[in-house]
Amino acid sequence: MTSATHRPKAPTISRIHSHWSHHPGVRSGDQLTLGERAADATRNGMGSWTFVFCALVFLALWMSLNGDHGFDKYPFILLNLVLSCLAAMQGAILLIAAKRADQISAELANHTFDNTQTARDLLEQHKLLLEENTALTQQVRDLSEQTNTIAAQLEHLTGELHRRIVEEPDGPAGGAPGGAP
Repeated sequence: MTSATHRPKAPTISRIHSHWSHHPGVRSGDQLTLGERAADATRNGMGSWTFVFCALVFLALWMSLNGDHGFDKYPFILLNLVLSCLAAMQGAILLIAAKRADQISAELANHTFDNTQTARDLLEQHKLLLEENTALTQQVRDLSEQTNTIAAQLEHLTGELHRRIVEEPDGPAGGAPGGAP
């Protein structure tokens, strides 16, 4: 199989939205105020290709239905008024949506900062534990070497004791036990 068939999907607005909306550092759902939910919906709606194409279709229909006949004849004064009002409101609405996007970014940044601080603290604890573990491991090595040295000395003394008992069965003076010749 080629790598072209396994390309990751390009992020879409809904996938990006669903990604951060489930992020533990970002408030979502019932935690949001009505205004915040409206700002999210507006941002996701007005900032989409669907909105652009719907607006183009609306404008084309308006102009085609009202050209030389209809209630708003050319030069489309009512359409200009509607679009001017929409532009005025859209600017304010998009600013509100942008503030909400900034709020989401700030919440993500705070969450990341908190996680970074926690990770640093844990890393410092791990370093201390590693140093303590290294010292304990060295102590185990030292004690193991001492144990090996004592075992070797014990083996040597046991061998020496065995040799003396076997080679000198009559006791240390060469005579019978009890001092009899």
